[in-house]
Amino acid sequence: MKRYFVTGLLIWVPLGITLWVLNLLIGTLDQSLLLLPAEWLPEAWLGMRIPGLGVILTALVILVTGVFAANFFGQKLIDWTETLFSRIPVVKSIYGSVKQVSDTLFSGKGHAFRKVLLVRYPHPQAWALAFQTNVPPEVLAKLPEDHVAVFIPTTPSPVNGFYFYVKKSEAIELDMPVDRALKYIVSMGVASGDVRTGTQTQ
Repeated sequence: MKRYFVTGLLIWVPLGITLWVLNLLIGTLDQSLLLLPAEWLPEAWLGMRIPGLGVILTALVILVTGVFAANFFGQKLIDWTETLFSRIPVVKSIYGSVKQVSDTLFSGKGHAFRKVLLVRYPHPQAWALAFQTNVPPEVLAKLPEDHVAVFIPTTPSPVNGFYFYVKKSEAIELDMPVDRALKYIVSMGVASGDVRTGTQTQ
């Protein structure tokens, strides 16, 4: 009986969480429909709500924005907007930081999360998975030895974590893709995968 119950849990728990996340995501994106006039909403001409139309609208807005930004006039407008934001004291700090992170994560031009490392955390006898990121030149100039910047995500929510500088000689570089490392972190080490050997960072 216990074995059947556990088997049922293994089926329904991931399925239930997946459906809950999708429902939350679709419900959030459907809020974009509120930007449309009331007479344009599906409820007005169909008499019923259709979940997911907000996802389509959001995707179209993002696509149109990308197409617009790719031409000369769109780029000029974006440059003007960014210049305006950079002159507003509080806004420039928030916008600048968020834009730098998004450019690094989505454009592929940055060096964030390109390597998976093992670092000693939270004490010298323990090891933790970490992602190598960038060290500010001002920090690097003050450190006596060669250091690397690492982001240590928390389990099971990798969006939170800790940002540290560790000695490069004490960090072990792993032959592991970032997505598989994230899978291990989210699953609290339960996810299966091939065992790879690690090599010391150079």
